[in-house]
Amino acid sequence: MAKKAKTVFICQECGTEHLQWMGKCTACGTWGSLVEEVVVPEKSDDVRSRSSSAKQGSKGPRPLRALGARQLARTDTGIGELDRVLGGGLVPGSLTLISGEPGIGKSTLIVQVAARLAGRIGTVLYVSGEESEEQIKLRSDRVCGETGENLYVVSETNMENVLSMVEKLKPKFIIIDSIQTMYTDMLDSAPGSVSQVRACGNALMKLAKTEDIPIFIVAHVTKSGDLAGPKIVEHLVDAVLQFNGEREHEIRILRALKNRFGTTSEIGAFVMQEKGMIEIKDLSATFIESRDTTLAGSVISAIYEGSRPVFFEVQALTSNANVGFARRTAIGIDNQRLNMIIAVMEKKLGIRLYDKDVYVNIVGGMKPDSTSTDLAVALAIYSALFDKTSKQPSVAIGEVGLTGELRSVGNVDKIISEAERLGYKKIVMPFGNYSRLEKSGSISELDKAMIAPAKSLAEAVQLMQ
Repeated sequence: MAKKAKTVFICQECGTEHLQWMGKCTACGTWGSLVEEVVVPEKSDDVRSRSSSAKQGSKGPRPLRALGARQLARTDTGIGELDRVLGGGLVPGSLTLISGEPGIGKSTLIVQVAARLAGRIGTVLYVSGEESEEQIKLRSDRVCGETGENLYVVSETNMENVLSMVEKLKPKFIIIDSIQTMYTDMLDSAPGSVSQVRACGNALMKLAKTEDIPIFIVAHVTKSGDLAGPKIVEHLVDAVLQFNGEREHEIRILRALKNRFGTTSEIGAFVMQEKGMIEIKDLSATFIESRDTTLAGSVISAIYEGSRPVFFEVQALTSNANVGFARRTAIGIDNQRLNMIIAVMEKKLGIRLYDKDVYVNIVGGMKPDSTSTDLAVALAIYSALFDKTSKQPSVAIGEVGLTGELRSVGNVDKIISEAERLGYKKIVMPFGNYSRLEKSGSISELDKAMIAPAKSLAEAVQLMQ
């Protein structure tokens, strides 16, 4: 007996289904987010279902040991920084979600990718639900110049029409811009709703996996910077890439939040220019090229991202709190982490910050996810408070514990090598890191001369003066 369609109320924030309308979603707690939608029963030939057995002629499950591992031949996109984040290039049949704030450069980057792949692998289909073909042509001419005959663009939002075009064109690469504008005729809900995004995502997943076509999907973000729409889309795709950066800065950072074919610790660096996204080969030099070493409140720190060390400037400013409670403002680091560092400084260094406004900023829009920047933040605040600077170009790395000790961080040997290349004379680091390097014999006498090991935050303050 065929199943009847049923009506449910779906939260537009988290995708949770409710049998009846309520003012607040019971899962995420959002008020007024429940929308009534009709759930159509899935048919046997529904595009939302996917089975590799039908394509491979299999009768059912097979023993894992009987399956041969297929070598995935990656395809270079022609953009080295993007290939780095993807793990070495595009994987056949992969589904990649790319997100970022409006105006950050998503469409600019993907049109560059489309133009370069069209000249190398064959037909590329660019499906836009937000712009006309003429608008895409204008952007392409600006950032790519004259493109070849293999790049096809279409302004379309109906998923069934897109699948029909794919069947005729047989493209080697597809771009969907954006998933929130797509809809399928199988559902009555509006484009961008949870049901539509889920259904269109499933259809694209089936297309990618059964035809071995790599697909890029552009997604919107919320005001908080999270991906808009249901979380199921993030689970469906193989990779989630996110563009970060400030609009007033030219530097854009591309980071992998999820990657089934590579690491999530790699980042790609670009600079937004009139000719499009330009790759940044030497990211450290870009972040610190205009730094004035004589200014108080400025300290250089470093983290190891993927396969390369990245150096950046940490700036701090302190001022008297004139009204109410003192303010703690952080850009680029977690605000709770800043509060913890300030509390440790007050307790272990004996300085007074409760009546001071403290501002900390990572220059250039960098947002390091490592605790190795703790020491640099503390030293920058100390430098700003007492108007003191280091006598020679220095770098500070290390995690600050609640007891005031400095805890070890990873990949310091590679950071030391990069610091030498950039011309720094001193590296203040945890004593534990120095001890392990010395025992392993992996550092030279020149490295030992520039390393200033410290066991506590108080020792590090003395070493930086």
